[in-house]
Amino acid sequence: MLLFKRKFLDKIRRGEKTQTIRLWKYQKMRAGQRSYIPGVGYISVESVSPIKIEDLTDGDALPDGFATAALLKQELKRIYGKEIKAGFSAYRIRFSVFSDEIQEHMRREREQRKTAETFNNFRSRESRKIESVSATLAKLHGLASEETTPHFADKRSGKRAGKTARVA
Repeated sequence: MLLFKRKFLDKIRRGEKTQTIRLWKYQKMRAGQRSYIPGVGYISVESVSPIKIEDLTDGDALPDGFATAALLKQELKRIYGKEIKAGFSAYRIRFSVFSDEIQEHMRREREQRKTAETFNNFRSRESRKIESVSATLAKLHGLASEETTPHFADKRSGKRAGKTARVA
């Protein structure tokens, strides 16, 4: 999932913002991956490549939704100040938003998966409850059908050999 500030969502929907720069300890996305942007929908990650912030140009700034590299660098420093100081790596992520038709198909798939997961979780919980009740009933039935009496190993000494023994 990629999170964006609200001010970028319209640009992403219109196709004006097709990349983002992220600072991570390690690369967290890969080309070909499907991801999700809340407020926009599903995206296809076209490419992920390491980049140095100081090497960003005006050509890099435009697909990121900025007029100049200076404005892009200023925003990155504002958002990622701590990460920059900590030596995190910068990655350029290029993406495209799936069409409305594909978005709808993916939403339906997601709902089907959620429904199946919910059903499977319910079935699993109910199966465990039934097994627990069955085990309890089996124990109760077993105790009710057997008469138990103390069993002594040596009747003269009165020492017990075990808890209980079945009377034949």
